[in-house]
Parts: sequence; C-alpha cells; structure tokens
Amino acid sequence: MSKSPDRLVLPARLRPRLSFDPKTQPWRVSDAEFCVIPAVSLEPSFVRDVLSASIDRPLLLPDERSLATSAMQSPPTEAAVLVPLVMRAGGLTVLLTKRTDHLRDHAGQVSFPGGRVEAHDESPVATALRETLEETGLSPEHVDILGRLPRYFTGTGFAITPVTGLVKPHFTLTLDTFEVAQVFEVPLSHLTDHRNYRLHEATLPDGQIRRYYSIAWDDFFIWGATAAMLRGMYQVLAEAFSSNKRP
Repeated sequence: MSKSPDRLVLPARLRPRLSFDPKTQPWRVSDAEFCVIPAVSLEPSFVRDVLSASIDRPLLLPDERSLATSAMQSPPTEAAVLVPLVMRAGGLTVLLTKRTDHLRDHAGQVSFPGGRVEAHDESPVATALRETLEETGLSPEHVDILGRLPRYFTGTGFAITPVTGLVKPHFTLTLDTFEVAQVFEVPLSHLTDHRNYRLHEATLPDGQIRRYYSIAWDDFFIWGATAAMLRGMYQVLAEAFSSNKRP
C-alpha cells in the first residue's frame, strides 16, 4: 500500500464514501464465542503449529460482500496483507500501521501492511512481503512465514488474503512517511480475549445494517477489515487451544 494513496481502493468514481463515524456507532461487548487464551499459552511454538496449517474454512465474521454495489469491480480485486507476529521477550505482539491523515482514502485508519496483488507477484505471500518492505522497511529476512488465513471480502470490492508470519526482533524500520504515520504493536494476548472486541451496528443511508468489530489499544481505534481479520485469527487460535486443553 505504499507509494500511492490509492492502493487497496477503487477508482474515485466507484468508491463508496464512508457515511458514518465508526467510533460513535452503537456497540456491545462481543459474545464469548471463544475462550480467553492466557498469555502464558501464546508461545511461538503453539502459534506456529496452529497457523502453519491450511486454514480455508469460513470464520464467524461479518460478511461485507452484501455492501458492494453493482458499480464495483467483479470479480473482487485480489490483495494480501502481512499479519506480523513479533517475538518479543514479554510475549508475542502484532505489528500494525496507522495511515497518515492527509490521504484521500482510509486516512488515519489502522491497517496491516499490504496491498493489491500485482501481476509480477508470484503469490499472495510475495505481495504481503513486498508491500511490507515498501511501507515499513521490515525486511523479509526477519519474517518466518507461517500460513494464510481465509480470504476476507470487503464492502469495497477486495478479497484480502491475510498471511501470518513470526517476526524476529531487533529489526529496523524505515517508514514510507507519505502513507504510514505510525507503527505500533499490540500484545497478542489482548487480541485473544473476547472482552476486548466490540461489535458495532451502523445503519447506512440505504437502510442496510453494517456490522463490524473494533478493538481499542492505547489511543488507537482498530476497526473494520483489520479488526475482523484479527478476530478471525483469534478464532483459529482459540479453537486449537480449546481442543488441545492447553494449560
């Protein structure tokens, strides 16, 4: 998504404009569909075992495809993002970016590094690594790719493949400052606790109801596709944790 404000968005004449403030919509604490995974159990070995498997089943997430209009591209535009799980001494964290406020689209929003799949990309993994390097300067040599989560379909006509990877610490970042304002990390244990997820409902101008998750961390508001993909990863980890009856 670096180098251009138009990555991962439709042409201006086709893009739906956000018609509500996502922070102010009614919400409730997410249901306890999955167990809380204790931080002590979120070891790299456990995460590697779970996320290295092929994961292609549908997950319990809001489906945004119904929000797409006939003016949007069909089939969806393929994109890929990296879900970077940083191996810190105090536990795994997830590295996220905050987009700059001056961008025409998705200004100030929190996202994974990533972007649309280009013709020269060999795979979604190649896309995710290339875009991560361009946006943040995180070199692929620091990333141990695990696997892929199910594609997430957005209301803006994209099919996003989340690529998970363990990241070795002691890396150096060089941000694309046109697009990336900040990079921050959230403890994985915060993201594997259903009490930290809010489920919002927004009524759109055409009467449709948009449901989406959000997560608060410090002063950051994580919502929409990013929160949904994090919730999906949480589901996969929680189901494995419960079936293994880990301590």
